[in-house]
Amino acid sequence: MYRDVVDDPQALEEMLRLSQGERKVPVLIEAGRVSVGFGGS
Repeated sequence: MYRDVVDDPQALEEMLRLSQGERKVPVLIEAGRVSVGFGGS
């Protein structure tokens, strides 16, 4: 699911929670595992 964090403040909050405060995209959740950024750190 795509969520626009620029236009959706709740999506931004969720992204920051899942990424532990990192403002990097994409934030992907797959099978309960969170990957942040293109390198998947």
